[in-house]
Amino acid sequence: MRYAEAAAAGIWESGADRVGYVPSVTVAPVVSALVTTDGGADGVSPRVTPLSREEEAVGILGALPLAGQFGAIVMQDNGFGNALTALTTFSLSYHLPLLIFANTRGGLGEYNSMIHSISRHVPDLLRTAGLPVFELDRRSSPQDWRDATAEAGAHSRMTYRPVVVLASFWNTDGKVA
Repeated sequence: MRYAEAAAAGIWESGADRVGYVPSVTVAPVVSALVTTDGGADGVSPRVTPLSREEEAVGILGALPLAGQFGAIVMQDNGFGNALTALTTFSLSYHLPLLIFANTRGGLGEYNSMIHSISRHVPDLLRTAGLPVFELDRRSSPQDWRDATAEAGAHSRMTYRPVVVLASFWNTDGKVA
């Protein structure tokens, strides 16, 4: 099992009823695996939906607990610049569980030198805002990615808070893992 497939399996195993994503080439392998396992095609399935911005994803997927459901978001870590206000004033403040699986940028193999200015600070920024953060990279096996992602979803529901899994998809040659 590849890392992207493992992440998708973990998201479904977390109990997610719906998954929203902000389209990006870096999260496309996870989105493709989510859509395929949910019986869809071309980036859409009965439970997987593309959204235009990260704060929109927090508003839509973050509100699912109000209807007795659980949501997950797949995005890039640089999108937390857009999502932070929605996460802190909505999800955290109203104790709404939400699983966020985000690809990290700016690490080994990153080809875009400008991305380092935001992505390098994301883990500390999220922790300072009170969000639990779990980090995965190629030192962990795909099974670890699957298990940690599923457990992060369980932790979110148990604590009534959003939980973030930051995962590095890049090999040292700059290609998606």
